[in-house]
Amino acid sequence: MDTSVEQTWSEILAVGTAFGMDVLAAIAILILGWMVAGWAQRSVGRALKKSERVDETLRRFFAAATRYLVLAIAVIAVLNRFGVQTASLVALLGAAGLAIGLALQGTLGNVAAGVLLLVLRPFKIGDFVEVSGLAGTVREISLFVTELATPDNVQIIVPNTQVWNTAVKNHSFHDTRRVDLVLGIGYDDNINSTIASITDVVKADSRTLAEPGPQIAVSELGDSSVNLVVRVWCAAADYWNVKFELTQALKERCDRDGINIPYPHRTVQLVGQTDAAA
Repeated sequence: MDTSVEQTWSEILAVGTAFGMDVLAAIAILILGWMVAGWAQRSVGRALKKSERVDETLRRFFAAATRYLVLAIAVIAVLNRFGVQTASLVALLGAAGLAIGLALQGTLGNVAAGVLLLVLRPFKIGDFVEVSGLAGTVREISLFVTELATPDNVQIIVPNTQVWNTAVKNHSFHDTRRVDLVLGIGYDDNINSTIASITDVVKADSRTLAEPGPQIAVSELGDSSVNLVVRVWCAAADYWNVKFELTQALKERCDRDGINIPYPHRTVQLVGQTDAAA
């Protein structure tokens, strides 16, 4: 009896010792995994910070993803230490991930589109863009949505999939832009002298560029006017000021030089008025 009890206690002690060693090993693995995960997160963050093409949001995303990946490997190692069939667990997690992915495919699509926008950088914060029929200045690019502010400071939130799947017109991408104006003059006005006056106005504006040079030409013979197209280049930041102020300057110059800017006239004839008066 004593031998049996002693053998039982020996077996319990052996099992307890083995289990305790497994617990200590699991704790060591978790601590080591936690330390390695933090180190990996910082290392990835520092490496991506050196690249100018990687956005801050994307840098944090990849750094955090690296941390969770290391922690997941540590947890799997702990489970494997206790004899858990990690292959079946991974398969179960994969199936659960697939189900969650199908349920949240719209959200995950926004995340994927957000990553592509942050990596490929078709526009950056501060650019004025047109996307999906909306126009505004880019305020923020997150993993789910892109925030725009209209010229009158109205906030627009656009899902990233909608941004990525449509054409984007970036007005701020190039350093220079072309201002197009149309000026209609009367058929009795001299075209060459008018072009000379327009040239003087354009050259007097220091914001217009000499190269590419301005283009002033007859574009159309309209019903009541000869339409001249005026095309000048300027810095992208000066576009709207040049467009507005040059339009005003051209009108004032035409008034000073006696150049007629016609506008539509309509003659109304009242049928039967003469007969009634008679």
